[in-house]
Amino acid sequence: METINFLGQPIMPSKVVCIGRNYVEHIQELGNEIPEEMVIFVKPNSAISAQLRTRLEQIHYEAELSFLVEQGRFVGVAVGLDLTNRTLQTKLRNKGLPWERAKGFDGSAVFSDFVAIPEHLDDISFELTINGELIQHGDINLMMNKPDAILQEIQQFMTLVDGDIVMTGTPKGVGELKRGDRYKAEICYQGKAIMTQEWQIK
Repeated sequence: METINFLGQPIMPSKVVCIGRNYVEHIQELGNEIPEEMVIFVKPNSAISAQLRTRLEQIHYEAELSFLVEQGRFVGVAVGLDLTNRTLQTKLRNKGLPWERAKGFDGSAVFSDFVAIPEHLDDISFELTINGELIQHGDINLMMNKPDAILQEIQQFMTLVDGDIVMTGTPKGVGELKRGDRYKAEICYQGKAIMTQEWQIK
């Protein structure tokens, strides 16, 4: 079973619950419709990885604010990369089929270390830079569905156990993984970085 790191301790999530289409500008950049209700899908534990790797298929990165669950509430926060086989996802979506083959493959959920959630959630933001260029920026104020509403919606029909992760959607700026690129993710609180993680794609 795959693990993530929270305050220096390994945690083994049973699942990763993901929210889709939660930023208006990202919906627009992919030409999708704004959903009438929250879009929710799940990645298995085997999707979790600490490494970014290219594959034979076209894989897109989607940086997301991600929360760690304990006793039914969010206790930790990280930047997660929701990796997507975009061509396959589009094909499946057009046929009205599930997304798991495009979203839940091994290594499709890459996380930075998790840190404790600061006091004021609304003051959290995150960034993704690639080769030193700012590519994605998001914060809770830009979300259509805020973290508390997301947690409440999921818990209406699914049990979240200690260690589970909730990914809250990606802002605009998604793109294709390319071998050799250097990624840096940061979580900021009141404008100051509280977590920084770097990866180089292999």
